[in-house]
Amino acid sequence: MASVSGVSACIITYNEADRIEACLRSVSFCDELLVVDSHSSDDTRARAAALGARVIERDWPGYRSQKQFAVEAARHDWVLCLDADERVSAPLRAELEALRAGGFAGAAGWSIPRITDYFGRFLRHGNAYPDRLVRLFDRRRGGWSGYEVHENTRVSGRIARLHGHLEHYSYRSLGDHLARMQRYADLMAQAMYDAGRRCGLAPVLLNAQWRFVRGYLLRLGFLDGWRGLVFALIESQYVRRKYLGLYMRSRGLPG
Repeated sequence: MASVSGVSACIITYNEADRIEACLRSVSFCDELLVVDSHSSDDTRARAAALGARVIERDWPGYRSQKQFAVEAARHDWVLCLDADERVSAPLRAELEALRAGGFAGAAGWSIPRITDYFGRFLRHGNAYPDRLVRLFDRRRGGWSGYEVHENTRVSGRIARLHGHLEHYSYRSLGDHLARMQRYADLMAQAMYDAGRRCGLAPVLLNAQWRFVRGYLLRLGFLDGWRGLVFALIESQYVRRKYLGLYMRSRGLPG
């Protein structure tokens, strides 16, 4: 009989009192619940601790760095990384428990399809789905990489696929979505500039239009109704602002 390998659920938080409990309950089957909190002013830490999580309070260095810290602080080599606004669905939990029972044999990591709730209904088309992310991996063979915002994982070895959904309850309101995309665009523009990237006007003028056409038309985002349209419009606005910020910085002007 295969030995059972432990798995740590790694979650970073900041003022997530209204969402951390649902997130932690969805990963209650894991052998460790680890929350790294960047000085929340609400009761995120207390709620996490009440559900059995080990809570570490730490200054905020950026998304990638905070997530990598959580991975390194975990007590198990196999890590399942989530954001506080994400939930492991029942089918995904069954897959994860089966993998653990088998010792996570056969791969260095697994990609998981993420499905986003948008004003009460999951988006099933467009650029939003399927949003495959490697969130379960052996930290001895991988970790978080890329920019501090829109970070990603890099794993050395075979990546297999899971089919159960990671449910994403990201946006509390339209204003929250707009504000978050504006913040991400500014952060990405600065990150790209710091990494040596520069751009002219072409990406500012064309990339946003392409993102809309690709998601709303080619990837059938229109099948999600008005939700698909709103999501595609905000996404294209994000791309335009990101490259406009890089364009301004490329010319030595304030972003």
